[in-house]
Amino acid sequence: MNIKQAKEQIKIAMQAYFTKDAFGNYRIPIEKQRPIFLMGPPGIGKTAIMEQIAQELGVGLVSYSMTHHTRQSALGLPFIEHKTYGGREYAVSEYTMSEIIASVYDMMETTGVTEGILFLDEVNCVSETLAPSMLQFLQYKVFGRHRVPEGWIVVTAGNPPEYNRSVREFDIVTWDRLKRIDVEPDYDVWKEYAYARSTHPAILTYLDIKKPDFYKIESSVDGKTFVTARGWSDLSDMIRLCEENGSPVNEQLIGQYLQNRKIAKDFAVYYDLFNKYRADYEIDRILAGKAGEEVKARAKAARFDERLSLLGLLLDGALEQLKAVCCEEDALRELLQALKSVRLELAKPNADPEAVLQKQIDEKHKRLEQGRRASTLSADQQFALHRTAAALEELRALMQKERPESGEAAFKLLKAEFDKLTKALKAQADAAGKSLSNLFTFCEEVFPEGQELLILVTELTISNYGARFISRYGCKEYFAHNKELLFYERQKEIITELESLDL
Repeated sequence: MNIKQAKEQIKIAMQAYFTKDAFGNYRIPIEKQRPIFLMGPPGIGKTAIMEQIAQELGVGLVSYSMTHHTRQSALGLPFIEHKTYGGREYAVSEYTMSEIIASVYDMMETTGVTEGILFLDEVNCVSETLAPSMLQFLQYKVFGRHRVPEGWIVVTAGNPPEYNRSVREFDIVTWDRLKRIDVEPDYDVWKEYAYARSTHPAILTYLDIKKPDFYKIESSVDGKTFVTARGWSDLSDMIRLCEENGSPVNEQLIGQYLQNRKIAKDFAVYYDLFNKYRADYEIDRILAGKAGEEVKARAKAARFDERLSLLGLLLDGALEQLKAVCCEEDALRELLQALKSVRLELAKPNADPEAVLQKQIDEKHKRLEQGRRASTLSADQQFALHRTAAALEELRALMQKERPESGEAAFKLLKAEFDKLTKALKAQADAAGKSLSNLFTFCEEVFPEGQELLILVTELTISNYGARFISRYGCKEYFAHNKELLFYERQKEIITELESLDL
């Protein structure tokens, strides 16, 4: 299955494992909860989906790679304890708490999170001395004498033997204690994740043209060459930063992430061409509805690969604006909840507006710190909390400057500032919506007969920010062409059904 299907299977298992009876006990006792084992090639996104699941379910995440653990570090160190049995004292071997189990308790102590995921990667690469103890752990969730706390679900992962020489084959006894999920690379599924993390448009448009380059592991006379989903994601982050800092993005840099010489070279050539399109087409002017006739004429005459690159640039520019609106909306919603609490506090006699706001600021920073430690906050959620804390700081400074005479007067000032932010968000959303309309208008004029408009609608649909913005603020051009897309898809289904009939 692909990584998206695997994610859903893990969430289903976790929701089942978290289910309690009427007395608050887990319906499936911890020793009966089969650990999940994700089997798949390296760099496919196994760790990434665990972070997403933890954030979506609001539970903690503790991750460990088992490759560097010895028997002692995993099980704990032995020590002598004196105990009395039948009136006689005996020296008994005990174990200190495992570093792995202790890290779960540390997470619970520092964040207050009581349920979560213990994710153990590379479990089929453990050392020879640790291997026998893994079977006991997988069945009873115990390292040494210490068990994984109730409410913490064990998820494991590993690579097939062909990708890692250190892999130890599990026997049937071990496999019979695991929920095994085999995962394969899938570009179309990864693309949804790529949009969510604002992957560089040069990478997305290149892979749209050359999908086989998305994931490739080969053996050659020079050894193993490989390109993975992780490599593309990390390369995207580096390209974004290099562009911001004015640093060169060349074949040498690309080859550090795409460790296949031919693919690295091909993408380096494409990236240079992509940047030429960026300069030639004046993307900002197109989104502003000011595209020149020369630009339109070039787009009409362009080959499909150039059109696809142009579409990627336009989508990136538009989605950046849509994302900004969505993130600002999240922050404003978080601020609204904070101000509701502030209002209740200000209604109390002798309330200090600065102290009340400071309390909310401290609460946001506490949630940020706990969320980072527990891996329960997505990047967008962290942005919303940071932005809210900054807005509350500005409001606190306003209280310090204005010195309102009462709680009612203080809240009136706060509401006036919140209304300004709401008005600014509306203006920002209107501008983003106008850019989106201009994008459709441009494509309708220069690509009236091509597939570009269907591609545009599809890309906006799979983009989290695109779909969310349109559902919230609308876009008449999108809905008009979406009907065409639905008809086109149904038409393809009918043709396929007819071809399959034996007439």
